[in-house]
Amino acid sequence: MANLNVEIGNLKLKNPVMTASGTFGYGEEFADFIDLSRLGGILVKGTTLHHREGNPYPRMAETPAGMLNAVGLQNKGVNYFAETIYPRICTIDTNIIVNVSGSTIEDYIATAEKIAQLEQIPAIELNISCPNVKEGGMAFGTSCKSASTVVKAVRKVYPKTLIVKLSPNVTDIAEIAKAVEAEGADSVSLINTLLGMAINVKTRRPMLSTVTGGLSGACVKPVALRMVWQTCKAVRIPVIGLGGIMNAMDAIEFLLAGATAIQIGTANFIDPQITIKVIDGINAYLEEQGCDDIKDIIGGLIC
Repeated sequence: MANLNVEIGNLKLKNPVMTASGTFGYGEEFADFIDLSRLGGILVKGTTLHHREGNPYPRMAETPAGMLNAVGLQNKGVNYFAETIYPRICTIDTNIIVNVSGSTIEDYIATAEKIAQLEQIPAIELNISCPNVKEGGMAFGTSCKSASTVVKAVRKVYPKTLIVKLSPNVTDIAEIAKAVEAEGADSVSLINTLLGMAINVKTRRPMLSTVTGGLSGACVKPVALRMVWQTCKAVRIPVIGLGGIMNAMDAIEFLLAGATAIQIGTANFIDPQITIKVIDGINAYLEEQGCDDIKDIIGGLIC
């Protein structure tokens, strides 16, 4: 068995396979399907300072080789998470990472401060890229200036590993990555969903209540892979790749492109055991390639 250990800042992962926020609940929902302790990490659903109802229904639609969602960060707020959810999941033997979002910089700061007090949460993923909220979210992640501002503010109050989740809905994602790296981000994760839409031709109405939503699934992988490759060449901090990873070979492509770790999202809805299958598939690939360590293939693209 090859060594699959990787590091994201001070965060040590037993393997590079993590779950993407918003697709895996709080982890406990999948406990009947897989051994959660085998995962490199669990990114829990987006958490905000205050309770959010999310967007009106319908807020999900199937598309060719993917799906659109406009859930809108529905959650009960950081205090509920700390008091109710955290005690239930803090003993899971893997890295529990909280995806933090907000409508204002002050929201991000306050939420990060509260999460920092939770001993068994070693990292946060700062979501500056959600396309499904009217305020905050993607607005912070579409320019170097705004991304730098929010990361700088959170870095001052958050002492643990800080991952910043980037939006693909920009001209040059590598420039955004360099901007947040300069302000103290320990890692960047990309991509969040691509902005898309779908129309019901019979009713002539949008498939989503918000008209547009976030596109994910196999259809976005070529775009995600390209952006991860570009970003890995632009920054020195670890890059976490996600977007359309449906199997082990997809994950290995991201690792070869330079990603230190990966996240699996939409595939969890199709196969709740996909994360374990990807871990096993990476092991099998390394054995086939005669590699003893996952680091032997990270950034191993030949071009």
